[in-house]
Amino acid sequence: MRVKTAGGPVAVIDIGSNSGRVVVYGIEPGGALRILASSRASLRLVRELDETRALSRESVERAMDALRDFKAIAVGGAARRVVAVATAAVRDAANGLRFVERVRRELGISVRLLSGEEEARYGFLGAVRGLPVEDGFLFDQGGGSLQLSRFRKRRLGESDSFPLGALRLSDAFLKTDPPTDKEMRRLANHARSFFEGSGFWRLARGETLVGTGGTVRNLAKVDQRLRHYPLHRLHGYALGRERLDKIVGLLAERKLKKRAQVPGLNDDRGDSIVGGGLAILTLMDWLDASEILVSGQGVREGLALGMVTSTLPPGEAMRAASAETLARAFRGWEPSASRRRRELAAELFDALEPRRRSEVRESLLHAATLLDVGSSIDFFDRHEHLADIVMATDLLGFTHHGVALLSAIVRSAGDDGADLAPYAPLLGPRDHAAIERAATLLVLADDIEERCPDDGRLSMRVSARRGEARIVVKGLAGWRPRRIESRFARTFGRELVVLPAR
Repeated sequence: MRVKTAGGPVAVIDIGSNSGRVVVYGIEPGGALRILASSRASLRLVRELDETRALSRESVERAMDALRDFKAIAVGGAARRVVAVATAAVRDAANGLRFVERVRRELGISVRLLSGEEEARYGFLGAVRGLPVEDGFLFDQGGGSLQLSRFRKRRLGESDSFPLGALRLSDAFLKTDPPTDKEMRRLANHARSFFEGSGFWRLARGETLVGTGGTVRNLAKVDQRLRHYPLHRLHGYALGRERLDKIVGLLAERKLKKRAQVPGLNDDRGDSIVGGGLAILTLMDWLDASEILVSGQGVREGLALGMVTSTLPPGEAMRAASAETLARAFRGWEPSASRRRRELAAELFDALEPRRRSEVRESLLHAATLLDVGSSIDFFDRHEHLADIVMATDLLGFTHHGVALLSAIVRSAGDDGADLAPYAPLLGPRDHAAIERAATLLVLADDIEERCPDDGRLSMRVSARRGEARIVVKGLAGWRPRRIESRFARTFGRELVVLPAR
């Protein structure tokens, strides 16, 4: 399927130390990315590097085969531009430049060797852009290296690169299967020696540790499976220090062949996941971080985004743009109805819920914006369909709690008394009353909007008195007693009166 994008699709080829990947992106107006095609290959380029200082003939041929396939995917995805980069293994190899020249000569692909500083910069742009964070540290661990950067007010500060990649560490220190306690302590001490000389020191109050790269994502995936987590996306997942230690310990005590039985572990990460995980745990201890906020994006997304921007938008703007990008992907979405419904929902919330949480207000407005998305599938079950779509979509800028809150408001709007237990542990009893009130306002805003002509004359006055909420709507063509009135009375403890303006 071809998707119209701003400037046409672009293919990004990432030749990593452990694996390679090609992704074809459509860049939407405003800089949102849409994945059109993707493939991954295990390269293991760093495996022989520390002993020979050169890429082996076998690893080069393996990489060339993968790159031929990546080029075919870029062509099949109608990419107008191909951006190819290589990181630590090719950068450090004595024959790295010869490999790059061969790729150019045989495949017509120009590969750019990223410095550690460039890798950190693109990793920051891709990883932090879609997360609700302002200040903290970002680490990006690949197979051969780990980049660590500090950021403030969503702007990149100082950064450094360390030879602490997951595969490099595992090959160098974990010789026994399964590894011994002594081997793991030596690895941790080795990693700590780099952090001690880095000039980076513990997280300050309000700062967040963000992690990206295949190792931390796979560890987060394992944690999600073990917890039976209700949201399947990794982006924005909070991986706690104690749980990470438990997972690394579970993997380390098993032989390599047995690790494949651990739910969520990728087939080709069994031999590198323990070493990478131990380095991450050491970093967490050094920074005194209680959890990692996992990013599902990184260098590849940063390279694509770097073609249209070099700055990160505020979190609220990122969430609004992401919601609108989702809405525009569905033909049934009506921008004018969405805008009117959103305005009505905002006025109702501000008049009737003045002391409620801002996160609930924002979720209600996103729900009002997106409601027609569900109608694209089936009008009568639109709430249920939208609630499922929200949970399955990588909405950027949202916390996992925010995604669940948005989905639950929509589901409750369509099903008075909906069971919210499947949203645990993301939502708890403290959220349920706020969800029911927001869902009631969403139903009311939708009921009013669909009874008003789309001629720009819509306006509303809300007066909340003891025992009564009176809503007078200019442009309301008519109103009769409806089920929403009994739901409103039960939820808000007030009689609902809706009248057309005279």
